[in-house]
Amino acid sequence: MALLRFRYPLSLPLSSLSSSSPAHGCRRFRCAAGNQALFSVDATKLVLEVKEKLEREHPNLPVGKNGRDDEDMILWFLKDRKFSVEEAVMKLTKAIKWHEDFGVSDLCEESVKSVYGTGKAYVHDFLDNNGRPVLVVVASKHFPAKQEPIEDEKLCVYLIETALNKLPPGTEEILGIFDLRGFRVENGDVQFLKFLMDVFYYYYPRRLGQVLFVDAPFVFQPIWQLVKPLMRSYASLVRFCDMETVRKEYFTESTVPTDFKD
Repeated sequence: MALLRFRYPLSLPLSSLSSSSPAHGCRRFRCAAGNQALFSVDATKLVLEVKEKLEREHPNLPVGKNGRDDEDMILWFLKDRKFSVEEAVMKLTKAIKWHEDFGVSDLCEESVKSVYGTGKAYVHDFLDNNGRPVLVVVASKHFPAKQEPIEDEKLCVYLIETALNKLPPGTEEILGIFDLRGFRVENGDVQFLKFLMDVFYYYYPRRLGQVLFVDAPFVFQPIWQLVKPLMRSYASLVRFCDMETVRKEYFTESTVPTDFKD
């Protein structure tokens, strides 16, 4: 299977920024796509500054997509770090190195087919009502004792990349749904959940818009108490809800995932 080509749409692509009159040596930018927020920062200049700093201080980092000269990625991390060049460079250096070491560009359906075939996780064919790609995890099909952790981690990253590749223009985030119906103790995997949160926090910042825990049984509560601190700020994105809520608030009858239909 041919490798997927991934893209990362941004709310502030370089081409969408228009400048107004300079003030105090700094241009003010307005998003051309109707967003009226003004940014007292020369984004183009900052992106170039980060590129030059990465090239100068980390010349061995790869170039190209998800590399040290990827301007879309640089702009995204600048935005995440509130346009601090130093902080963006630090976080980008770690993220670019991780992408290379993990082999993200080599992931494809064929490389994860053994664990993908379990049906434990998938990217839904339709967007939710807010226009977000949807990543679904079926917890009752996850048995950490039966698979190597690295295989689950590869599937996780492959599906995140696949979901991001489905982002429509103007959308920045994805929706995560954890189907906890039938969850048992043997399905619990704190190690994997920590990996998942680290991936979103360090390597895909601001990409997770909301997380739904659907029909969580009582036995899941101890797991949640362990996982909640690991989620950092992402804990505020979690919503515990039932299947009816998923159907009525997040999808239409024609777009709801098959597992959540009546």
